[in-house]
Amino acid sequence: QVQLVESGGGLVQPGGSLTLSCAAAGITFNNYAIGWFRQVPGKEREGVSCISTSDGAIYYDDSVKGRFTISTNIAKNRVYLQMSGLKPEDTVVYYCAASRFVDYSGDTVASVCNYYGMSYWGKGTLVTVSS
Repeated sequence: QVQLVESGGGLVQPGGSLTLSCAAAGITFNNYAIGWFRQVPGKEREGVSCISTSDGAIYYDDSVKGRFTISTNIAKNRVYLQMSGLKPEDTVVYYCAASRFVDYSGDTVASVCNYYGMSYWGKGTLVTVSS
């Protein structure tokens, strides 16, 4: 059974930093796209950043480029999201998700970093950016 468990959310002041962590169980990081998503109430869950465990390719949403950094620890089956320069509009629940690349599909980390591209989901961790 696949389990993704997020941690690290909390309250931070505007301009501050926070690091989210996702622990994966039941899968091995072999040829997976894994990443972070967020969902504003009333809108579709969107990809913030995803990383390929096979070639290290990374996707960032334009809204977080230069502020957020995704990384993995393959040995520990963990993926991280370092967030800096946080803004009030970053306040939302962040979800960890993963999906195995389908061989010869032509999928890229950018093409699967969306709600429909992911197979497994965590329950989310809340990030609140407020003074």
